[in-house]
Amino acid sequence: MTTVKKYQNDVTPTWCPGCGDFSVLRSLQAAAARLNLDNHNLMTVSGIGCSGRISGYLKTYGFHSIHGRALPIAQGIKLTNPELTVIAMGGDGDGFAIGTNHTIHAMKRNIDITYIVMNNQIYGLTKGHTSPLSEKNFVTKSTPYGHIEDPLRPGLLALASGSGFVAQGFSAYQEQLIDIIIKAINHKGFSFINVFSPCVTFNKVNTYQWFREHLVNLDEDSDHDKTSFQNAMNKYIETGGLFTGILYENKQMEYHERLSKKHKTPIIYQNLDISESFDKLIEDFI
Repeated sequence: MTTVKKYQNDVTPTWCPGCGDFSVLRSLQAAAARLNLDNHNLMTVSGIGCSGRISGYLKTYGFHSIHGRALPIAQGIKLTNPELTVIAMGGDGDGFAIGTNHTIHAMKRNIDITYIVMNNQIYGLTKGHTSPLSEKNFVTKSTPYGHIEDPLRPGLLALASGSGFVAQGFSAYQEQLIDIIIKAINHKGFSFINVFSPCVTFNKVNTYQWFREHLVNLDEDSDHDKTSFQNAMNKYIETGGLFTGILYENKQMEYHERLSKKHKTPIIYQNLDISESFDKLIEDFI
């Protein structure tokens, strides 16, 4: 039986004790174990920030990219080798500040990858600055008189951008998070998971206890139709985005299925020797 040890390496995480990212790492390893994924067929791509370190803590192929650019790299890897299970990961600043444009277009493009956002509603690595998902009136070092802007709503953005799988997890609810990650990986197309991952050092408002008191579990809502786009929109607005579980799951035509037949052969199976065509091109110019 495959265990999480198969996906553990010898690198010790340097997150603050109690950081929600520990649970995300463990949940991802547990999901991979239950799916019995081969280490060499699993690719993890991370961005910058506290969450960006996660790709270095997994015994898989990993790519620690630059700020906000995890998704372009993950998409390129998946298009080059569709046989890989590709998981992109980052923080709320990574995905919804500098990387917002990439996030929207990745969702619209619907390439078969999973994107996990570790959302602590603050910039932890830069020692406590407001993020695009920080609530209004939130006091940080960059907003000492309170945040005057309304936060982005990642689930609504994902729905509007065309993601066929939208879910939310919470670091303290590990079993549910493992189940969500498994379903996201199995979903054919782009899968988005927003994980409430508390920052115990710099965010003293959105704590573990705060989330326990405010989150609604959609798995316990028998009236929730996760295949209905309209119902998903309504449910997000109704809960104020404070829920865990799968909000929306509906199969859409995946990117590779849209390609013409001549473009469906992955780069890894193409002959990349250009010497003959290059020589002919030179002759034409001489």
